[in-house]
Amino acid sequence: MSDPIHPRGAKPRHLTPGRIGLYAFLVFAAAFFLLPFYVMVVTSFKTMPEIQQGNIFSLPSKLTLAPWVTAWAKACTGVNCEGIRVGVLNSFKIMIPSTFLSILLGAINGYALSFWRPRGGNLIFAVLLMGAFIPYQVYLYPLVRMLSMVSLYNTLPGIIVVHVIFGMPVMTLLFRNYYAAVPVDLFKAARIDGGGFWTIFTRVMLPMSGPILVVAAILQVTGIWNDFLFGLIFAGRDHLPMTVELNNIVNTTTGTKAYNVNMAATILTAMVPLIVYFVSGRWFVRGIAAGAVKG
Repeated sequence: MSDPIHPRGAKPRHLTPGRIGLYAFLVFAAAFFLLPFYVMVVTSFKTMPEIQQGNIFSLPSKLTLAPWVTAWAKACTGVNCEGIRVGVLNSFKIMIPSTFLSILLGAINGYALSFWRPRGGNLIFAVLLMGAFIPYQVYLYPLVRMLSMVSLYNTLPGIIVVHVIFGMPVMTLLFRNYYAAVPVDLFKAARIDGGGFWTIFTRVMLPMSGPILVVAAILQVTGIWNDFLFGLIFAGRDHLPMTVELNNIVNTTTGTKAYNVNMAATILTAMVPLIVYFVSGRWFVRGIAAGAVKG
């Protein structure tokens, strides 16, 4: 039986000009993004004498893990020489409660604004939506003053509160749009069965929220983990996140700059977002397709 697309005797043209152009673009784009990462990785395994030879694209002639050990446990940030591990631990202390609380409050707000329609709900949603698009720098000084008045400035709870506040508008928008796509008959049936606000939320809505929870978690984890500005201003000296510690390591120079240590420290700081994207990438796409951007 002949192929309706390719008649008998005609060979399919696998390499059309359009396909060649597409492959060329994909190869160029991959090289554009992967080449800097390749340079970082190979540099982190080289010794300083080999780096000083100037060939940044060559593989290490003698593989060494010393830069990684130094970056993790011995690199100096000013007078403190405890490596990046202190900042990584602080980032986890900041990220975990901030992510949980912002997602929880965003889910509750989105659920309330989608089904319960409280008085003034549209105004509240408009304010939250506006807050998601105003530059963060506008809020810095008022927040510093407000947190200082309640003794939360330069504390761990203070930086957590800041991340929760700035995460709530986007989380509310995500969950409201997601719940708006849920059939309202499901909510009405739960109400007829006697379900109240919290019962419907915990037993009906949350079990259906798997895809959007993954989307929200990815957005919050990567956003909070990569944050520099809030950590620098609100965390305080004892709770500086990994990004601030990395900046201090790179800019702390005594003699020759240790490029291998700097590259190793940079890769260590980027490890968590990379793992999150690789593990949860398909769930992120599924959550977006399930209604994360529906109006």
